[in-house]
Amino acid sequence: MAENLVLQSPIKKSDLVRVFVKGGIVSPGDFNKIVQIAYEQGSSYIHLGSRQDILFPVSKKNVEALDMTFQSINTVYDTDGEAFQNIVSSYTSLDVMPTTHWLASHIYHYILDTFDYQPKLKINITDPVQNLVPLFTGNINFVASNQENYWYLFLRFSEIDHKPWCAPMLFFGYDLALLAKKIESLDPLESKLGYSEIFNKAMEGLNLNCHTLEQELQYTETTTPYYEGMNRIAGGKYWLGLYWRNNRFSISFLKALCKLCLETNIGKLSLTPWKSLIVRGIAEKDRLSWEKLLGKYGINIRHSALELNWHLPVLDQEALEIKNFLVRALDKQDISTYGLSFSVKINHMVLFTSIVVEKCKPIKEKEPDSFNILYSKDFNPNLSEYFYFVKNVPLSAVPAILIELSQKYYEQLDAAKPAPEKKQELGVPKENKMKKYQCSSCLTVYDEEVGDPSSGIAKGTSFLKLPQDYTCSVCDNPKSAFRQI
Repeated sequence: MAENLVLQSPIKKSDLVRVFVKGGIVSPGDFNKIVQIAYEQGSSYIHLGSRQDILFPVSKKNVEALDMTFQSINTVYDTDGEAFQNIVSSYTSLDVMPTTHWLASHIYHYILDTFDYQPKLKINITDPVQNLVPLFTGNINFVASNQENYWYLFLRFSEIDHKPWCAPMLFFGYDLALLAKKIESLDPLESKLGYSEIFNKAMEGLNLNCHTLEQELQYTETTTPYYEGMNRIAGGKYWLGLYWRNNRFSISFLKALCKLCLETNIGKLSLTPWKSLIVRGIAEKDRLSWEKLLGKYGINIRHSALELNWHLPVLDQEALEIKNFLVRALDKQDISTYGLSFSVKINHMVLFTSIVVEKCKPIKEKEPDSFNILYSKDFNPNLSEYFYFVKNVPLSAVPAILIELSQKYYEQLDAAKPAPEKKQELGVPKENKMKKYQCSSCLTVYDEEVGDPSSGIAKGTSFLKLPQDYTCSVCDNPKSAFRQI
């Protein structure tokens, strides 16, 4: 009976318990305790949030039980609004996507451990090479540089400021928490000070390990990854991505998942901003056990990229229905949207997709719904600049417009290809922008200048444009096993 209590009436955000999962990293044991308390509070499912937090509805809050559970796992929760925020990290992209050469699991853990307070500002700690976690959806955004364990700082306290402000220096990883805490103490969301003034005040009295900023952050191409299913990684292991179309993750399945994690020595689970769950480090000998678990609970891990690459606000049934209509309409057209990501904006939300379907506010009562379609500059949401493609169109017209916009995306990809090489002038060194990536298992190098003729990959093909199913030509390890060198 307890499992049905929540499903009988609409859930409001004020009825949710929000659990902060620092960096989106949680152990199976702690995750099991979270889903168990959700069950005891009358829920049969949990939601995953876009800031790597966990949310679940409650029929009647038992605050004492909540306090006891979350204190036991040293985890903070919230039941009354947006007073506190989660720290988002790109830890979840490790082994799933290419990674900055020095950025490893232990560095994320060390940095996150230095945050000994619960922030009121949104904080992002991200790798610019990956595309799974957005760089600038926080108020304080730390982005990895090419210099080992030194980070850019980008501030963004208002969505009116389209582009985040970049600090003039790089900061050592273990100083990030000190700097973030000092910035927060200045109450920048309410302050009328400019970014430079806030930064200078924050630096007063802090003795930080810094480097002068010598190179601007280089933005990579943002091909939206395929983040579900069973995928092979270096060392013969696998990662498993799990996604629910309605963002209701069954507690009965999650309990069984946590149990299998403990039985197969899985130490960490990670959450993505796309409201999905990643299990990393599944051994070959345990793969059948995981496949049996998925089969037993009827878990689908074969969603199309078109279905996956949407960002919707939690509990917004209208946005979900709009998405479902558009996915069905586009699927009937049998078109490719590979590389693009979409969001449905009904009310306020932070944008981090390449295309946005925005519902217009009605001017008159009972006026038919209409929509604006926006796209990000160069279809790269990390550039934080959006343009209107069309305005005030009915929902029935949106699928054709999205098809037209996807064609525009592929045309600009062609336009971005380098022009034929001109003869090099004497005495002027040729700038080599081609990069090299090395398989972490067999050390085979993928050189963009050479390509991979044995796999049908032409010369000059960017590593980021290789198909998601590309594998090492020597050991068959996946694309995610390569590291830039």
